[in-house]
Amino acid sequence: MMTLSEIKQSHRLTYQYFSECQHGERWLQRIVELDQYWEQIGKRSTTQVVFSSDALPKNVRINGHFDLIYAGSTLGTIHAAAMAAIYKKSVLLFDKHTPAKTHRDWNISKQELLALAQIGLLTEKEIESAITKKYQTGFVEFASTEPPTRLYLEHVLDCAIDSDTILRHCLEKMEGEKNLVLGKTTFNRCFQCDDGIVVEVTSDDGRLEYYKAKVMMDAMGILSPIALELNNGKPQTHICPTVGTVASGLLDVDYDIGEILVSTEPEEYTATGARQLIWEGFPASNTEMITYLFFYDRIDSNNDKSLLNLFETYFQKLPTYKRPGADFKLHKPVFGIIPAYHHNGMGKTRETAADRILLLGDAATLSSPLTFCGFGSMVRNLARTTKQLNTLLDEGRCTKSDLERVSAYEENVAIMSNLMKFMCFEKDSDPPNFVNDLMNVIMKVLKDLPPRYGVSLFRDEMALSDFNTLILTVAKKYPKIFEITFRKLGVSGSLSWIQNWLGWLTAPKEK
Repeated sequence: MMTLSEIKQSHRLTYQYFSECQHGERWLQRIVELDQYWEQIGKRSTTQVVFSSDALPKNVRINGHFDLIYAGSTLGTIHAAAMAAIYKKSVLLFDKHTPAKTHRDWNISKQELLALAQIGLLTEKEIESAITKKYQTGFVEFASTEPPTRLYLEHVLDCAIDSDTILRHCLEKMEGEKNLVLGKTTFNRCFQCDDGIVVEVTSDDGRLEYYKAKVMMDAMGILSPIALELNNGKPQTHICPTVGTVASGLLDVDYDIGEILVSTEPEEYTATGARQLIWEGFPASNTEMITYLFFYDRIDSNNDKSLLNLFETYFQKLPTYKRPGADFKLHKPVFGIIPAYHHNGMGKTRETAADRILLLGDAATLSSPLTFCGFGSMVRNLARTTKQLNTLLDEGRCTKSDLERVSAYEENVAIMSNLMKFMCFEKDSDPPNFVNDLMNVIMKVLKDLPPRYGVSLFRDEMALSDFNTLILTVAKKYPKIFEITFRKLGVSGSLSWIQNWLGWLTAPKEK
């Protein structure tokens, strides 16, 4: 495992700040682990982890039987808790690290968060205990060559959440003899049987163990080997490498305002490509601030996407966004590879299920590619997906065709992958400051429209009629958008956008 001393020369600032941070070396190792993603993605051959029952070793001892087995315990914890507490299903939840702990913090609107109380999973008191800060408003602003437009948005990502507190409350809902939670337990492979699925894991002490369930829920995130296998080595089309910190001692901070998307400079050119760096910042408390630096990109671009390298860039550029004061202190790093998938058709085109296997959260890659909030997607779709899954379990319908209908796919969210492509700076075709200038035009249009347009866009709740109005208004005020769209997306990409739109138009009104 990599140690801090190994990056002392190559990543000077990262070494400095991580050395001052509690568990800095452990965080470094998690970052390096996530960076393995870049070595796995896009390969024609993938490691097989899903097998038929014929491959199950003879005479294995099944250590436990459950209705559901959840591999991965971040977003998996929330879903597992709902199935155990609301629908009384027996669940096994395991994680290769510590269960119900994550390397990211979340923000969401209070209205969205209350959905966890409305379905009976958490009490409002438990939800309030996880909110570390409520702020009045938030804004979006891009560093355009024209005077930048600052778009204020009410009730969008206006609550900072201690993610570990939410997960701990959910974990408590699984307490009981028929449920089991395992840490330091690694998924190896699974075996599809006629009467269930057997999951092989390696325990903390190195022993092979086998558990059986009606369905396995893959919540292993961006590194899911099942998602990799089911999608032929390409489970994502776009990604958003994201790094940041929870810190105190930053200057120029208003602890009552969230900064949803903010750029401070044109695109950054590197030896291998170019990228438009974007900041997000929101108060974590009255003294602490969470700041993220990220960029949108194609999975197959030549850009350096390493999280470790991006952390060095983050510390170099942080003073251009929020200046560290004399008492600046890094409390913990936050980071992730946020996945996105462009569905080239009128509906969901990504594989999210197999017989007795259902993908969840980042492993399924169905959340918004713009606001990249897997937590928000999970909360928004939790009532529907748990109810559907419970029905299938009760009826014994666990085939791929049954399970793939249980997903967080939303037509209004899927179409946003087309807008996300405009956030990906292309060195060979985009003019200077392309992303900033185009996004500034859209912010101008949103500012002139009623507030619901901006709010619904950034909360993934936009209605088709409002989306049409937005696009037509942009086209009217900025006629060059047609030429830019064709140049950016090409013929196939433009047709794909129309297919996504038709899919939204013809989608059932109620799910």
